[in-house]
Amino acid sequence: MTTENNETRREFLQQGLAATATIAASATVLSEEDNRHGLPTRPLGKTGVRVSILCLGGWHIGLIKDEKEAIRIMHTAIDEGLTFFDNAWDYHMGGSEEVMGKALAEGGRRKKVFLMTKNCARDAKGTRQHLEDSLRRLRTDYLDLWQFHEINYDNDPEWIVEQGALAEALKAQKEGKVRFLGFTGHKAPWIHRKMLEVHSWDTVQMPINACDPFYRSFIKELLPELAKRQVGAIGMKSLGGGALPTGGKFAANKVCTVEEARRFALSQDIASLVVGIDSMEVLQQDLAMARQFRPMSQEEVAALMAKVKPVAGDGRFEHFKSTQLFDGPYHRQQHGFDI
Repeated sequence: MTTENNETRREFLQQGLAATATIAASATVLSEEDNRHGLPTRPLGKTGVRVSILCLGGWHIGLIKDEKEAIRIMHTAIDEGLTFFDNAWDYHMGGSEEVMGKALAEGGRRKKVFLMTKNCARDAKGTRQHLEDSLRRLRTDYLDLWQFHEINYDNDPEWIVEQGALAEALKAQKEGKVRFLGFTGHKAPWIHRKMLEVHSWDTVQMPINACDPFYRSFIKELLPELAKRQVGAIGMKSLGGGALPTGGKFAANKVCTVEEARRFALSQDIASLVVGIDSMEVLQQDLAMARQFRPMSQEEVAALMAKVKPVAGDGRFEHFKSTQLFDGPYHRQQHGFDI
């Protein structure tokens, strides 16, 4: 092997090590209760709660046209140990919360689920309205986790304070309608860092995928800080919005397989990974991957980083970080942009 090749391999290995400096921590918090009818669990930051390492995404469950099938999928997920459920006030104009509420109302399943949904408003009045809407749709009198949705704009951290949203959320927490508070966003780690100075959050949700270490990296710039603060990290967009395993518009440049993408994300220091499940087949595939999960070795990460680097640095597979294409209409509208 030439000196040049040795140096290149060493460079990739160093990048892989940097991208996955927290793998060991992730491995140590996996539950031993990994059996046929359960999933591994991890601590959710400082909350004292353990959650399944996969979280059922509310947006995709709302895509299913057959409501009975959507409910059957959610019931199966709960029975199989996938008991962390995600949603948001604006998903499918409330339709995702409605169908999830119906699923949880049957057979006392609400008590078996750690339920999270999201507030889209930045002002006090809107925040209260979104909370009451979500509680009604989800057919529950409390939320386990309520997150400020799409903190994507540089002035969002100021807005939730200046317009009263945070104060209203803290009031709802004191009323017992919300157990824990967090926020989400997919634009830039520096916006998340601004939010960390606003409040002592319980959770933060962000993109975690194989391209991230090379472009506006949440893994490098945010995860270590969350670990210091004992804030529960929740991953999303592990498939890059679906582009990593397919290549998207760059079909000739498929980045990695679904299995590699999921395994890489779960090897990071996150409590859980939100996954889009829109069929029973996808549910069973994700359950199998979660049960078989083992953290990537440093060598495996280095090899994946070497494969990913040539197509990752310009953000072509992470448009949610650099465009408004993935921003919800409600958020665009409240910032004065066209829907």
